[in-house]
Amino acid sequence: MSGFKHLSVNELIHMSEASKEVQVVDIRDAASFAAGHIQHSVNLTNENLAHYIAAADMDKPLVVVCYHGMSSQSAANYLNEQGFDDVYSLDGGFSAWSLAHS
Repeated sequence: MSGFKHLSVNELIHMSEASKEVQVVDIRDAASFAAGHIQHSVNLTNENLAHYIAAADMDKPLVVVCYHGMSSQSAANYLNEQGFDDVYSLDGGFSAWSLAHS
């Protein structure tokens, strides 16, 4: 597969309920991540990126989350180029997730 796919909040909810195999990475800054994040997500930074790539299961679905769904697209594309097969960018980012869970 080349590139990444877009994923809505509802699709992520269904994907997570159907399989515990979904990996979620949040590329927001540490303070924003600490203030709130999707359960079981990992805060992915430039500092831990290489370690994450080396340790992650590249065959499991990977969802990238940012603030509003824009930066996650570039990150998702990059992670796909690094060998992740099934990569998604969360449309609307954590803002959309927060609205759906408030």
